[in-house]
Amino acid sequence: MNTSSTHRLALVALFAALMAVFGLIPKIDLPLGVPITVQTLGVMLAGCLLGARLGFQAMLLFLAAVALGLPLLSGGRGGVGVFFLPSAGYLVSWPVAAMVTGLVMRMLPGATPGRLAAKAFIASAVGGILVMHAFGIVGLVLMAKLAPMQALMGDLVFVPGDLIKCVVAAVVVHTVARGIPDWRFGGRANPQ
Repeated sequence: MNTSSTHRLALVALFAALMAVFGLIPKIDLPLGVPITVQTLGVMLAGCLLGARLGFQAMLLFLAAVALGLPLLSGGRGGVGVFFLPSAGYLVSWPVAAMVTGLVMRMLPGATPGRLAAKAFIASAVGGILVMHAFGIVGLVLMAKLAPMQALMGDLVFVPGDLIKCVVAAVVVHTVARGIPDWRFGGRANPQ
């Protein structure tokens, strides 16, 4: 294994571990059956900082560990059973959401810290809100047996908090851009 692939593997493992750390922050349970957690911020950061491919792999690794029974989700949840709860749609969206976030991050122009932060906000909103919530609504319809409009209305409670997470992701990207100017945001081969 060469240094480059070792580095990529380390980043994937690091972000999967970051998701586990975010799982230590207590969840807020809602009557809908889907908790509010900080872990969706990890999905956004994985896409923004690692890019589409590595972000996807990090979230897939994390979900594989959860499926194997490790209690890594907020509230100490884990096991295959979590993929049959009302929150299942949100969970299975995480690799796709990270991938889309990374793709949007890579497609938008700009390499200054301020522009990278703006890109991160937009990319996080697309992947971390639009994609994740679309999957989540489908999951609510299938697992919670809600009507599509009920699922959509129930999902809206998560939007304000997720917008705050988009801002946090943008601040983190801005900070990394200032501290590590040659970081490859969105997996871009060469900074612009």
